Amino acid sequence: MLDGFLAESILGKGIAKQLLEVEVRDIRDWCTDKHRAADDRPFGGGAGMVMKPEPAIAAIEAVQTPGCRRIYLTPDGTPFSDSMAREFATESHLVFLSGHYEGIDQRIRDSVIDQEVSIGDYVLTNGTLPAAVIIDALARFIPGVLGDEKSLTHESFTGKLLDFPQYTRPAEFRGMSVPDVLTQGNHGEIEKWRTAQCVEKTRHVRPDLFKKYRHESDHQ
Repeated sequence: MLDGFLAESILGKGIAKQLLEVEVRDIRDWCTDKHRAADDRPFGGGAGMVMKPEPAIAAIEAVQTPGCRRIYLTPDGTPFSDSMAREFATESHLVFLSGHYEGIDQRIRDSVIDQEVSIGDYVLTNGTLPAAVIIDALARFIPGVLGDEKSLTHESFTGKLLDFPQYTRPAEFRGMSVPDVLTQGNHGEIEKWRTAQCVEKTRHVRPDLFKKYRHESDHQ
């Protein structure tokens, strides 16, 4: 599932430049039975299958290095955030365990997992896509991966507000015009306009973030 994703666009270029390295491993390589079974029925009954502890733990123990952070992708984990991406980008080695089926045996969590992370309050068929999301997000904070490091300074969540509207050429398109303030070269006025747009968009789209922003602003 990750082969094409890891080879494309900015992430693919970063890997090609050896700014980061991503290695994908198949847990079934550590299965010891003839059917290479990585899952089994849950004790106590219930729907679905649960990932077995033996191959998952053996896989993590085989690939882990001293001081690495071992992360399990799961809907009941800590919500992923921009600050978490920045933190992950400073680590020398991350191990992501992609859950499947109804989840993983709790003994895996208890013995070889350091952190459990969720990318949202919804359920996917497996944890590979969350791993891809986190890899992509943290890669942007690795020096050299982005062509223009300035793009990190003005975007959603970096400054606790959603991003401002962006425009490019042409200045007129199907009766829609670029705001005058962006075409007049007054950078002070442009910054004021952008800040106002960020505040208004956050207030309308994410009132939870807006409330937090107002609270922090009132206490500065």
